[in-house]
Amino acid sequence: MKTLIQIRWLVAALLLIGLGACEPQISSDPSLDPAPTSDNVTFEFEPDGDNANVIHFTNTSESFKAIWNLGNGQTAEGDKVIGEYPLKGEYTVTLTIFTASGQAMNTTTITIDETNPLMLDDPNLNMLTGGAGNLDGKTWVIDSTQAAHMGVGPTTSYFPEWWAAPPEAKTGSGLYNDRYTFKLDGFTYEMETNGDVFLNAAYDDEFENTTIPPDGADLMAPWTAPDDQTFNLIEEGDGDLFLKVSDPAFIGFYAGTQTYQVLELTENLLSIRYEDPRNGIVWYHRLIPEGYTYPVVELPYTSEELLDNFDEEGNIVWTADEVAEFNESYDNPAPVPVNTSAKVAKYVKDTGQFENVYTDLEYNINLNERSIVRLKVYMPSYNDYDTVDPNAPDWSPTKQLTKQVEVKLHDTKNPAPWENQAAIIQPVAETDTWVELEFDFSGWSDSDIYDKIIIQIGGEAHGMPGIFFIDDVQFTGAQ
Repeated sequence: MKTLIQIRWLVAALLLIGLGACEPQISSDPSLDPAPTSDNVTFEFEPDGDNANVIHFTNTSESFKAIWNLGNGQTAEGDKVIGEYPLKGEYTVTLTIFTASGQAMNTTTITIDETNPLMLDDPNLNMLTGGAGNLDGKTWVIDSTQAAHMGVGPTTSYFPEWWAAPPEAKTGSGLYNDRYTFKLDGFTYEMETNGDVFLNAAYDDEFENTTIPPDGADLMAPWTAPDDQTFNLIEEGDGDLFLKVSDPAFIGFYAGTQTYQVLELTENLLSIRYEDPRNGIVWYHRLIPEGYTYPVVELPYTSEELLDNFDEEGNIVWTADEVAEFNESYDNPAPVPVNTSAKVAKYVKDTGQFENVYTDLEYNINLNERSIVRLKVYMPSYNDYDTVDPNAPDWSPTKQLTKQVEVKLHDTKNPAPWENQAAIIQPVAETDTWVELEFDFSGWSDSDIYDKIIIQIGGEAHGMPGIFFIDDVQFTGAQ
């Protein structure tokens, strides 16, 4: 039988054996060489003969194992390893060696003089330029056949609130025959103007021989971009993406800048927003790859009964815009006639100018079969319906929180769906009580384009917040 002391010694021995298996130890065996130090850790490195951004490393230390941290997010093991460094800069490389006597490490800094863009594999760069497999780059043009390919709005907005160009609105202005090519190799930017450009009239002092284009708005001028232009794609702040081109080149309609905020970048769409420093406004462009044609999407033309009473699962899929809150299961604030149901939807408009709730449909609505939207609304008196938003745009219908409900039908295939929307506004005279509303869209029965239903409460184009409740939303035929 083992004594307690024997058991303790046995546990201690097992712990020492376990620790020795987990972590290299410095040996105290006098027959072994001294433990290595950082001075014993040596290595050599040299650039690849064909690519200076590829570095070959060789361990020149005496060791049985060499582990590398290459300073670029990569690790490697072996006496000979290779590191890849697409971006210029300084990188700290660490080598750790293992010998029979222990382990040691040493570091050095290598400098990469130039960025090699062909080694980059960034999704945004690839979509903008076509990637390393497309050395000729990718050419973009203004999306002239679509609405909102050009627009303008206040500096506080992120879509063209004030004006969005209809298709082909700027024909003959010098805008539609320009080409913009981005090449990954050398971050090269080529602007082909075909001899003329379109510019904001406030910048006529930067161009010679300006003339008024056929549409009579702003100016056009003869101009050819110089060679050796470049671009950069930079992420700033909270992930905002900016596309910058070298001076004096630009993109699209000239308004005094070479910096463009990228609102959307996909394989077939480049949507940009840019500030006009002289006029205190922002401009917008949509661009597509040269030669791109939109696929034809044919939605079925039909009609379905839609209902959501928020007490049980309905067949309407709701989505909220921007920072709007839409709680689909909220206790009824006034469970009395005309609405005694237990649960309703809570609709919170925050400080955004456009905060709606909506449902996207998978068909174009046949308004000959169903054209009626019914709902119940509860408008609390505690909302501030009086304060005017000082930042509301001039065209804002109310500039303050308004006791009204607006229902809209949109065509999501249109980049500027507000241009051909069907919209009905119903004022609500009473607060702190449920009110039944009906919206009859039979006046648009000849239209077969709408595939989205929007509910907007409190008005639009202002930043005044409010809390509302709705219930028993129904899309149906006339009774």
